[in-house]
Amino acid sequence: MDTLTHTVLGACLGEVIAGKQMGKKAMLIGALANNFPDVDVLSHFFTSPAAGLLAHRGITHSILCCTLLTVFFGWWLRKVFKNPAINAQRAYLLVGSGLFLHILMDACTSYGTGWFEPFSDYRVSFNTLFIIDPIFLLPLLIASIVLLILKKTAGKRQTIATTALTLSAFYLSITFFIKIYVNNIVNKDLATQNIPHSDYMVAPTPLNNLLWNVVTKNEKECYVGYYSVFDRRGAIDYEIIPKNDTFLVPVATLTEVQILKRFSKNYYSITKSDSSLVFNDIRFGQVGGWYRPHAPFVFKFDIIHKNNAAHIQQGRMESVGSKPIQALVQRIKGK
Repeated sequence: MDTLTHTVLGACLGEVIAGKQMGKKAMLIGALANNFPDVDVLSHFFTSPAAGLLAHRGITHSILCCTLLTVFFGWWLRKVFKNPAINAQRAYLLVGSGLFLHILMDACTSYGTGWFEPFSDYRVSFNTLFIIDPIFLLPLLIASIVLLILKKTAGKRQTIATTALTLSAFYLSITFFIKIYVNNIVNKDLATQNIPHSDYMVAPTPLNNLLWNVVTKNEKECYVGYYSVFDRRGAIDYEIIPKNDTFLVPVATLTEVQILKRFSKNYYSITKSDSSLVFNDIRFGQVGGWYRPHAPFVFKFDIIHKNNAAHIQQGRMESVGSKPIQALVQRIKGK
């Protein structure tokens, strides 16, 4: 999830757990705890762009790391504040809930989260939320603003924070049911259309949970389509995206390319651009793909092959204007 969502989620949680004992400091600590796993973004200063993909949401987002950090920061919190009302249980709960909710929320997106590192490099992805979801965010954001304005002695503080958390949690649970419903639709549609695939994934399109990006893969190609929960026709229209693996032959064994393939879970397409190859990670969808079938993909990397080495550069993402947003709203309404 985005930093703002992590911040307001942690702030509301901090208020519920320790607001009465610590005042508004509980919101600050909750917000910091909920953001701490993203300290791994600093790795981008020391690693290659491809290696940075795996470093982010890696070890600092693991169950093991969050457990150790909970013990350490919980102990540190009691030492710093020396507040009798902050017992060990409350201190560990304040820190640990933030850390573990962070990795849970990140796992709801498509990027993948390394819960089991360093023992396994498997990445958990539930694909139920877009990285920024306004419906999940708004109750927490409004509550956080109100809590910052209210005096720390105001009697309604706990009720406000609890209500916001309940609303967002309820919405989060709904996203899982919608995902199950869409999965069932896609399963039936792939069988009906007899589309060859070894695997498929569905993930919400930007800023909503009603229009879903559907991606299948096989050895040679991927199929990309969109499905709205309000669609009245059963069949999903797919665009065939060739993987173009032959373009990778000169660089296929190079480490950077192997990392990109692993990160994408083999949902990729290779295209040519001037003197470089472009590695498109199809999982994250297209910029306006819901109304432009051949729209560019959001997540892409330029592979520049020089001196028997692959140099990876983050590709530029096309800006999203008013037209794609308007088309998104229309597509959500169904067809």
